[in-house]
Amino acid sequence: MERIVDIATDGRHLSAYRGFLIVSEDREEVGRVPLDDVAAVVVHAHGVTWSTNLVVALAERGAILLLCGSNHAPVAVCLPLEGHHAQNGRMRAQWEAGRPLAKQLWRRLVVAKIGWQAAVLTANGKPASAFDLLARRVGSGDPENVEAQAARRYWPLLMGEDFRRDRDAGGVNAMLNYGYAILRSMCARAVVAAGLHPSIGVHHANRGNPFALADDLIEPFRPLADALTIRLLAQGIDSVTPAAKRAFAGMIALDLPGENGITTVSGAATRAAQTLAACFQNGRAADLILPPPPSASELAGLDLLLA
Repeated sequence: MERIVDIATDGRHLSAYRGFLIVSEDREEVGRVPLDDVAAVVVHAHGVTWSTNLVVALAERGAILLLCGSNHAPVAVCLPLEGHHAQNGRMRAQWEAGRPLAKQLWRRLVVAKIGWQAAVLTANGKPASAFDLLARRVGSGDPENVEAQAARRYWPLLMGEDFRRDRDAGGVNAMLNYGYAILRSMCARAVVAAGLHPSIGVHHANRGNPFALADDLIEPFRPLADALTIRLLAQGIDSVTPAAKRAFAGMIALDLPGENGITTVSGAATRAAQTLAACFQNGRAADLILPPPPSASELAGLDLLLA
């Protein structure tokens, strides 16, 4: 079993004891996980400390320690010198993946994104029937750029005819940028923890982009930030205020349907990254597991973030 241990609470101490990863606060144990079950420990909280014995124990088992900055994006990773057979194999398979596989993977990501866009529109009482047709038109590698065609329909329906998506603008666009940054960091943590290299994408391929693969994986999740932005606007919040930041930070804990019951957005990203690694190894894009479009009642869970 490969578990991703995510440390998101400030001030925790991590140590190893009798085959367990021990999580403590003020010298009191608050949790433990068998070290043999751990694939990665992801730290993106402030003031977290750990023992050298733990890092050694993780390395001996081929697990990684992933450190994130204040924006929750990965900044460093501690990899075992001898490597882990699964991790080495995954990264090599990722590097050697052919274009046909990459194009099929991108197709699945685009189709999932369009499905999520339709779900967000439906939940907001907007017509979305055309998006089913658009999703069916997406070919391998999306040669017709159906993703862009869907976006041209999506934004006016969701935000109004006068809205223009501009990454450099303030106001609503800045709110969207902030939400996407949260989701991008989540996806970057997921791909690194899955033993993949974040700079080797299936579609995004900018040499200066250290998180190209995260920018691929984020696509189905983007409409979630759009849905939350709509709710914030309805509350009179039209810029990146502290309240907006708190809401976006909580977005990744929203409950979603999973293979074996309810999971979280973060859990869905972890599952997607792990199955993506399997796709690189077995050459089957069909094995990529992405979260299905949420229902209106599931998206209503975002309202709890506004309290």
